[in-house]
Amino acid sequence: MSLCSGGGGSELGVDGNCSLTWLKRFFLFNLNKKEQTSTICGQLKLFSLTMSKNMIIRFSVENWMSFRDPVIFSMVASRERQHGDRLPKLRKYNTRVLPVAAIYGGNASGKTNFFKALNFAKMLVVRGTQPGSHLAVEGFRLDNASIDKPSRFVFELLIDETIYEFAFSVTRKAVLDEKLVVITSTSERLLYSRRGNEIDFDEALKKDQFLQFAFKGTRDNQLFLTNSVSQKVNNFRPVYDWFKDTLDLVAPDSRFEPFEQFLDDGHPLYATMNKMLPQLDTGIAHLGGEDLPFENIPLPEPMKMMLQEDVKEGMTIRLMSDKNERFVFTRKNGELIAKKLVTYHPKTDGTEAKFEIRHESDGSQRVIDLLPAFLELSAPGSKKVFVIDEVDRSLHTLLTRRLLEVYLASCSADTRSQLLLTTHDILLMDQQLLRRDEMWVAERKPTGASTLLSFAEYKDVRYDKDIRKSYLQGRLGGVPRILLSSNFAESEKVQAADEMQ
Repeated sequence: MSLCSGGGGSELGVDGNCSLTWLKRFFLFNLNKKEQTSTICGQLKLFSLTMSKNMIIRFSVENWMSFRDPVIFSMVASRERQHGDRLPKLRKYNTRVLPVAAIYGGNASGKTNFFKALNFAKMLVVRGTQPGSHLAVEGFRLDNASIDKPSRFVFELLIDETIYEFAFSVTRKAVLDEKLVVITSTSERLLYSRRGNEIDFDEALKKDQFLQFAFKGTRDNQLFLTNSVSQKVNNFRPVYDWFKDTLDLVAPDSRFEPFEQFLDDGHPLYATMNKMLPQLDTGIAHLGGEDLPFENIPLPEPMKMMLQEDVKEGMTIRLMSDKNERFVFTRKNGELIAKKLVTYHPKTDGTEAKFEIRHESDGSQRVIDLLPAFLELSAPGSKKVFVIDEVDRSLHTLLTRRLLEVYLASCSADTRSQLLLTTHDILLMDQQLLRRDEMWVAERKPTGASTLLSFAEYKDVRYDKDIRKSYLQGRLGGVPRILLSSNFAESEKVQAADEMQ
């Protein structure tokens, strides 16, 4: 939704001119759009009744940033029995799928590059490209043989109990190839295969003139999947919707959006979230919304004018300021109503003190941001695949563990939500919490190329073994190589000798 527009569709800043600084400082999100659903609660209920149940089965990437060689990441469960009762089961395929995966590794090991690969694929599918623009492809740069090679992405996705394979290869200039395959329990059927300016459709689709028309209008730098949806051709829309609606990526420095759940005491998750906050030792008794007269909102007048113009009847807008203040605006009966998210702390006299969000610690703010995501994952009928980079950032180990436990307690053979996370926190490397096939290690080789390996692939990692010790000893990889110079090492020896005298 455009909040402001100028000549030629440009966006206006504070002074009425185009201003990127202004756009970076304020972020507005349309929650309800045309559906005008009153709360996310209604959306969650809708999910359980009408939405498909979606998961990621496998993902592979090649020649992307530090991943030079093909790396395969699989959420298919191994044969081990540990925590087997919580594994979603795809009965049609006689397969169990993991509900969670944790990727460990040192700095620059490739963990965040894995996250960025998923984010790039999502943006390319959902947002697409502009005519004549280059793709944001970042190949492996540490050997000459890889510089001119394309980056390749392959997904196996569960969509409404059916598995699809979606793959594409890209350079900065163009999509070189693209294919979509539907996988049944006994066979595979190629829906389409594109190579350059040519495409082959499945026999049942070859006579579809709309598909032919959509492909003719597909640019070299554009996925056919994306363009077909933009042309209102819905044959492959479920795959597009998987990237748009199911895959949700949370970066370390980003704020998770749906904080408005804490503002609505009628929301079914409101009580649950506020019940959990004291358990997570944040010092917060509960969160809530403070009603504010619109004229007293601490926003510049141009922003207020935009809100007055753009927020229509029944619509709700979420806003976060550069001071981390969080507002929700709703128009009811023609009046623009504003609420600000605040925290309440218990006082010694039994009453409560109100605090601004910006006064909370980074850890408490991180909990506030992540808790809705974990509870959304745990909600009945959830179809979400969350990928959280550096989940432990600003969080104590016990807080992170508790959030994981809450989610995992909701998982069963019939659930379909998933959580992928990267972390430095080796205290989460615990087989009482996670299975071996749910734990992965990213490691950077001397060539600069990253690898990704599941602990289940190590033969000496038993179910009753403390794998943290082996990991810290470097036997499993993923530990930073701390290289000491000879001079530094000598000085250490001298110091030790002096202390012994």
